[in-house]
Amino acid sequence: MTLKRQLFIASLLMLLIPWAGLQFVLELDQALRDQAARQLQSQTERTAGFAAEQLAETPTVATGTSVIYADLLSRSPNLDGYGDDWPGYDEEESRQQWQGTQRVIDKDGPEVSWQAAVDQTHLYLLIRVSGRTADFFNPGNPRQAHDQIQLQVIDKKQTTHRLIRTQAPGAINAIDPEREGATDYRISGYWQAVSNGYQAELRLPRPAPSSRLGFQVTWPAERLENSGEERVSAGPTSTQIVTRMPQLENRLAAMIAPGQGTWVLEPDGWVIARQTRNSETDEPEFDSLSPLQILERISLNGLRALVSFYQPEPSRLNAETHRMDAGELPSQGLVRHRDGDTYMLVKQSLSDGRMLVLEESLDQLLALSGSTLGSVISRSVLLIVGLMLVLLGYASWLSWRITRLQRAVSASIDDDGRVLGTLPPAKAKDELGDLSRQFSQMVDRLQGYTDYLESFSRRLSHELKTPVAVVRSSLENLGQTTDPADQASYIERARSATDRLSQILQGMSEAARLEQSFDHAEKETFDLAEVASQTTLAYQELDPVHRIHYIGPANGCRCHGSPELLVQLLDKLVDNARDFTPAQGNIEVRLTQNARQLELSVFNESSSLPENLASDIFSPFVSVRTGQQEGHLGQGLLIVRLIAEHHNGQVMAGDEGGGVRFTVVLPSRPRPES
Repeated sequence: MTLKRQLFIASLLMLLIPWAGLQFVLELDQALRDQAARQLQSQTERTAGFAAEQLAETPTVATGTSVIYADLLSRSPNLDGYGDDWPGYDEEESRQQWQGTQRVIDKDGPEVSWQAAVDQTHLYLLIRVSGRTADFFNPGNPRQAHDQIQLQVIDKKQTTHRLIRTQAPGAINAIDPEREGATDYRISGYWQAVSNGYQAELRLPRPAPSSRLGFQVTWPAERLENSGEERVSAGPTSTQIVTRMPQLENRLAAMIAPGQGTWVLEPDGWVIARQTRNSETDEPEFDSLSPLQILERISLNGLRALVSFYQPEPSRLNAETHRMDAGELPSQGLVRHRDGDTYMLVKQSLSDGRMLVLEESLDQLLALSGSTLGSVISRSVLLIVGLMLVLLGYASWLSWRITRLQRAVSASIDDDGRVLGTLPPAKAKDELGDLSRQFSQMVDRLQGYTDYLESFSRRLSHELKTPVAVVRSSLENLGQTTDPADQASYIERARSATDRLSQILQGMSEAARLEQSFDHAEKETFDLAEVASQTTLAYQELDPVHRIHYIGPANGCRCHGSPELLVQLLDKLVDNARDFTPAQGNIEVRLTQNARQLELSVFNESSSLPENLASDIFSPFVSVRTGQQEGHLGQGLLIVRLIAEHHNGQVMAGDEGGGVRFTVVLPSRPRPES
């Protein structure tokens, strides 16, 4: 699996954070809704007690009572026979609630329906007859059958009758049939022909609360077969007028908070009080929102929809209806209005059989539906999504850098291990930049090692070719001569050549034997100054060609280690210096001491270190000698480094004043207190 895919899978694990957040939000939303329901229930009980006191002297409308429900009017309608200025009218979709709609005779017969409304002094009726064309009153033949409306008001066992008829569509007044057709100007209105029928819009004095009202729409019955009736009548005969109570509504308005609504219902579900207060939310205009706020609102709406998906399915509620079926409403739960808003609803029965319903918008609750907590959570979601995108982008960028480094490394070395080129320099200061630079140094070193190995094979071939040729020629000559003197000479030449071969092979394995000898070497405390000074005197006696001298204290430089190994280290450094120093050249062995360490160095003049191998000359098989110098395979300085590291020291080399100085740093041994 690629690193990019691994990082992608790791970034997907961050999705557990919003999932856990969603679970927390759902639990929090449920807890807050439960708490809000309890608070709403307490408020409902208090409001119900107050409403019961206000309705103590108002008779209850018994279940099954015939009712004409009248809306409250804020202004009087225009008496023109149309209902466009009645409550609930909508030009695109009329939501007027017609009462008592019924078919007369059969399912295809005329249909009678009505609406009612009241103000402080008048009662308004809008009566519609659909499915027939009106037969108007003919003054020349009063007995001719015609369409008419009969009104009756029953007040304390006294019944008042009025008759409404017209000769043609237009303004109308009521007639008192008991006074020989006298006009009652208190009842006026307008008769209007409408699509598929006619309407009568009436205004009459508002009856007393204890009175009852009835009306009958009659028309000729000549179409009836086998019927003795001459007229057909339809409409309520004796009904109680029910309307909302403004005084109770005004009192309820002071007991509800913004975003709440309340209803008081009669036992049959008729609404006698309705009061709502809009939520006090100040939504900013879209143009004033910043891009971040727009994203926040989109996220918030998405979270609201997600939480709504996990919420219980709300019940449907028509908040504008005149009559509610209290049995279908939940005692406590969520309801949804026709405009799509969701509310928390609680209902409470009153002592007289009435019902009080109280609801509160979820926008007012301190839950995810609320703006404050929802905004915090939506910002958190946006932050997590942003971090995921950043992580994916960073993973892609990191994968691209690694892939580029991989291709560069692959392009620098072929399948046979040959170095084809160098790596491009890396400017990044992070770990990948360090890795790229390490790879670049590795390729450079590998290039140097490859060059040396190629020269090493030539040098080894050259070194072995001469003694092998000497042995071969000596053996051939030995087989062709019988002279003892010549035979002895040839045998001596072959022995000398084999000694040289042995010396070459011994040099190749000397470093390996040295590392093995470290395990058996015993360390002791000795004076390095005495060892260095005496060894330098021996070098001068054995090599009169060069000027070898010692600079440093004669004694007092205590060191803990193996004197034999350090003498071998000094041998290799001095041998290396003699190889690069001309005759009568200066070779200096110097020893210095400070509080913590000893520095043993060898300086030779008239040479310098190559720049490309200045830091690699202590590695195996690295040599700067030319092919003319025989018997050297680049193992001497490697042995120096191994001995220095065995003594917890380090070795370094550098050009100095027309020559090269090799320095070995060793830890010093403090003098014992006397």
